Amino acid sequence: MNFLLNIFLFSFLGAQNFVSSDFEPGRRGKEYRVWVYFDKKDKSIITELDPAAIKRRVKHNIFTATKYDSNIKEEYIKELEAVGAEIKNQSRWLNAVSLVVNINQIELIQKLPFVKKIEPVRQHKKKKATQSVDGQPLVNRDFDYGLSSNQIEQINCRTPHIAGYFGQGVRVLYIDTGFELNHEAYDSLNLIGQYDFINNDQNAANETDQEILENQDDHGTLCLSVMAGYAPGSLIGPAFKSEYLLAKTEIMAEEIQQEEDNYIAALEWGESLGADIACASLGYLDWYSYEDLDGNTAATTKAIDIASELGVLCVNSAGNEGNDPWYHIITPADADSVLSVGAVDANDVIANFSSRGPTFDGRIKPEVCARGVSTYCVRSNTENIYRNASGTSFSAPLAAGAAAVIMSANPEWTNMQVREAIMMTASQFNSPDNDYGHGILNTWAAINYQFTASVKGKTFLPNAIYVNNAYPNPFNPEISIKIDGLSNNQHVTVGIYDIHGKLVKYLHNQKARHNMLELSWNAERLSSGIYLLRTDWGYGNDLQKITLLK
Repeated sequence: MNFLLNIFLFSFLGAQNFVSSDFEPGRRGKEYRVWVYFDKKDKSIITELDPAAIKRRVKHNIFTATKYDSNIKEEYIKELEAVGAEIKNQSRWLNAVSLVVNINQIELIQKLPFVKKIEPVRQHKKKKATQSVDGQPLVNRDFDYGLSSNQIEQINCRTPHIAGYFGQGVRVLYIDTGFELNHEAYDSLNLIGQYDFINNDQNAANETDQEILENQDDHGTLCLSVMAGYAPGSLIGPAFKSEYLLAKTEIMAEEIQQEEDNYIAALEWGESLGADIACASLGYLDWYSYEDLDGNTAATTKAIDIASELGVLCVNSAGNEGNDPWYHIITPADADSVLSVGAVDANDVIANFSSRGPTFDGRIKPEVCARGVSTYCVRSNTENIYRNASGTSFSAPLAAGAAAVIMSANPEWTNMQVREAIMMTASQFNSPDNDYGHGILNTWAAINYQFTASVKGKTFLPNAIYVNNAYPNPFNPEISIKIDGLSNNQHVTVGIYDIHGKLVKYLHNQKARHNMLELSWNAERLSSGIYLLRTDWGYGNDLQKITLLK
């Protein structure tokens, strides 16, 4: 597919005057890490996209290259290098680069005519997740989840697994501190690619002596296992059949230091490689005030919105500040397009540490919750040992995993449709608040969510006919459906199709004689699997997925 350029140039603005007090000295003393934003982009050079990225964009009705795909002008890069600036990351989305510079270099850069503004790269010292021991008994199911059973059952993901949805066909970008994949829970991980944005290579595990000393890859290894691990009898994550892109972005030093530019670079990398979902258990607040939580200020928040615009569902932990004076969520959980995730315990009670809403502009946060107290996961740098850990870092991968399962069951849905389905089927969707958001997510209910249409600000069903959810679902061997609101002599077609769209059987294909139609289908002679139940009438239709389990 030939992506043509469709670019909107930024208007020229002079660089803002630099104030040294605005910038925190970097790890090397008198050097600073800054964003430099430019006035124009190079519309002649377009970023090459992976076929999976093109496929995802087309599903979201993006058929040409966007303003985010054109590159930064090479002459801008050369002029920055000429003043001695060390370029760390380039963001075509923000039309900016992050640099390590000294005061003299900043003063030279701000005089360059193509520089729009200079800002500090935001950094955050993050607390380590608390640890605890979970005494949950081993529960044998159709899948033996071991001690991860509770966190799977709590988000109602067991039924989708029985129905055959494991996140297959969905590509996930996971952004964290690094990933050590020698544990048995990763033996079947479908790894598509990995990149280290700290050392600029394709190894997301520990590399340097300092990283080994600081156990750099510990946090990412734990979090990923909650979503993608597969070790029956011990741990099974929601999306153990998804494809994974792993991005190492966070520097572990004397204290955990989060750097926004690596996060943004990872998002751009993952989007270009076709990520459908991006998950991060990271956040930033030290440079921000509560007034900045408006969905439009933080660099990572802006990047989340761009990724969402390009069709990526972004999931981020809400933060662990509920017990602290800050109390609120952290960026980029303030984005209006993100699915931010709070933490609850095994009894559905909100964790004290889970960050609360609202955003500064009054939006409810978080969006949903999942288990983040004594969440079961692997122990890093071991081959078969497990542990429990607490924090919204561990509820986010459960939510992202559920999203992958939902997307696997509904591959035609857009990222925002999946987000809506998750929020509108959660435990308190009809009365959301700033503790739980819309409540604890419900994977199976979200898979079967029925969308409504919106015209001129009003929400309504697109017709007077109401097709009830088929029941029971999953079924064996008989399933029933009821259709209400029919008028006499209205032609209605109800058909069963296989997963490839081939007609299996018509249940009804004639004019209706009553206002209500009740039908049933006996699939005793057919094999287990996913089928489609489609209802058509003169001015509307309904499509449901049904699962035969024998």
